[in-house]
Amino acid sequence: MGTPQFAVPSLQALLDHGEQVVAVICQPDRPCGRGCKVTSPPVKDLALQAGLPVLQPHKVKSEEFLEELRAYAPDLIIVTAYGRILPGPVLNLPPLGTINVHGSLLPNYRGSAPIQWAILNGDKETGITIMQMDEGMDTGDMLLSGALPISEEDTTVTLSEKMSMLGAELLIKALEKLKKGQLPPHKQDEALATASPPLCKHQSVIDWSKSAWEISCQIRGLEPWPLASTTYNQKWLRLFKPLVVKGIVTEPAGTLCNADKNGILFATGKDYLLIREVQLEGAKRMGAAAFLCGRPLPCGIRLPT
Repeated sequence: MGTPQFAVPSLQALLDHGEQVVAVICQPDRPCGRGCKVTSPPVKDLALQAGLPVLQPHKVKSEEFLEELRAYAPDLIIVTAYGRILPGPVLNLPPLGTINVHGSLLPNYRGSAPIQWAILNGDKETGITIMQMDEGMDTGDMLLSGALPISEEDTTVTLSEKMSMLGAELLIKALEKLKKGQLPPHKQDEALATASPPLCKHQSVIDWSKSAWEISCQIRGLEPWPLASTTYNQKWLRLFKPLVVKGIVTEPAGTLCNADKNGILFATGKDYLLIREVQLEGAKRMGAAAFLCGRPLPCGIRLPT
């Protein structure tokens, strides 16, 4: 059970490892992009290429869906970013239960946006936990985990790609151990549990009084959605590819200090922030050099904090 690109390596690993995947379940096809063209999920595309049956239920709590699952008589259900909360009858249907490839080192970042919040909070490390699912929000027993460093250049997009590959690798290791009876469960420490709630659009607005590092984490953690932005000439300006430049700041936070082919340099509450790609409202995303060719920015202007 999986839907987005993050889940594709897990399914591919199962196929490459010779596991008997009896069916694939993902969310329904949905309109996508500016043209709102109905598009199938990446997991469905791979499943169809592999000749696997695909189920796309609109309601996972229906008796009809449960009967469809029973017909396949699965030994085990594997979930990787399926995107819906599963009811107890589904989780407990297989003899071996249901396991999840979760995008954090549990009990940190339970919830739907663990990768984003790890970047937003400035963490240096994250990882994958293979866990036994129960009816709580990522509260089940842990089975296997692996850590992954977060670089200062990582966005949610780049980190998700790396974590999806780690998840696939750990999933196969977990299955091998499970078959040998060598995958004992471990309880999560509730005292250490943290949440990763869904992101909101109001998180997009940049507060230049914060440190350059905090703003860098915001920009990288909110890509590809909802994207961090500021206001310039009464238009929103989205910012990408930030780089913290250490230095004692003498200008007011939000001041544009320099703009050249290397990027646009802003003063913040602590240190400076170099922005190397931007997107002005109504225009395409582009490098700073290309942006400045048509729109020279005067140094000394101050963006709202």
